Amino acid sequence: MRKQIILVVEDHEPLLSAIQAILESEEYDVRTATDGLKALEVMKDVHPDLIVADIMMPRMDGYAFYDQVRARPEWVPIPFIFLTAKARKQDIMKGKVLGAEDYITKPFDLQDLLVAIRARLGRAAAIRAATSVEFDKLKQQIVTILSHELRTPLTYIQGYTSLALDDVPSLAPTALEDFLKAIKRGADRLTRLVEDLLLVVRLDTGQAVDEFKMLVHVHQDLTQVLERTVRQYQDMAKSQGVTLETDIPSNLPPVRLCEPLFVDALGRLIENGIKFSRREEKLVAIDAKDADGRIAISIRDKGVGIPADAIPHLFERFRQIGREDMEQQGVGLGLAIARDLVRLHEGEITVESVHDEGSTFVISLPMAEA
Repeated sequence: MRKQIILVVEDHEPLLSAIQAILESEEYDVRTATDGLKALEVMKDVHPDLIVADIMMPRMDGYAFYDQVRARPEWVPIPFIFLTAKARKQDIMKGKVLGAEDYITKPFDLQDLLVAIRARLGRAAAIRAATSVEFDKLKQQIVTILSHELRTPLTYIQGYTSLALDDVPSLAPTALEDFLKAIKRGADRLTRLVEDLLLVVRLDTGQAVDEFKMLVHVHQDLTQVLERTVRQYQDMAKSQGVTLETDIPSNLPPVRLCEPLFVDALGRLIENGIKFSRREEKLVAIDAKDADGRIAISIRDKGVGIPADAIPHLFERFRQIGREDMEQQGVGLGLAIARDLVRLHEGEITVESVHDEGSTFVISLPMAEA
């Protein structure tokens, strides 16, 4: 096993030497620096398992060094212990507010420092282990979902294409039409998957932000935008026996919209309501109102609802609630994409739900400034 690496940053060299000696006696690999800038140089070549840093140092103090460490995503998980002569309450509070794992004041017993280091390293190891388990679970979930979402439509396309080609001379027009419809269903499902994955890439790379900035403008006709969007889903609702109801006033205040992206987000919520309207009363209601200087657009269904413990995970990517209990199309990106698109508009999506009774999603948008 490799030795755990501890970076000690301390400008008082006798103390630095003493800390290094006791840590090395405990079989730690110790790297040292006398200020924040030198410590950053060390970290170019070494990824420490824990950092112990003084606060009052020349050139770059401990607080500035901490900010630099936390600014790098790969360094964020490293436990950080502040070591300082400052014992004022406000200084200790500042260290805690920044997020340092511990704050030890001078003078101190080196054994106390050892105890703190062992505790923080142990906690970090436990977090890594739990994160690894969760990550492996997520990877397996993604593989399972993607495999299902790729194989199912491909089976439609390949199967019905083969049937049609094997029996072209005797195939009745109605049978050919059925085959083509099945092939189209598979192709549509694949197209939606590819479009969602590409949209996630656009969101993560900033392309969607650029698109938003280019197309966003003040809309005086939010009512028409909402009504047009609802009409796009009437046929889907009708095919599943779902009634779409609207209560949208004609005098809604103006809002700043990139219409294609906003309609995409709203449509996903309407489609979600339709898809999960599986109880006797199949109703999805869309309404809008002026609420405390913002526009609240509600999408309410009387569907299967969401368990309370699942709501915090609802907008996570590749997360599908209850997939094991019911057939669901998609890879669990719809709600995550909708939230990200609404956030481009400086808005937010909230949800209230009761299991087996239904859910209400609310898009909150700021009004446009005059």
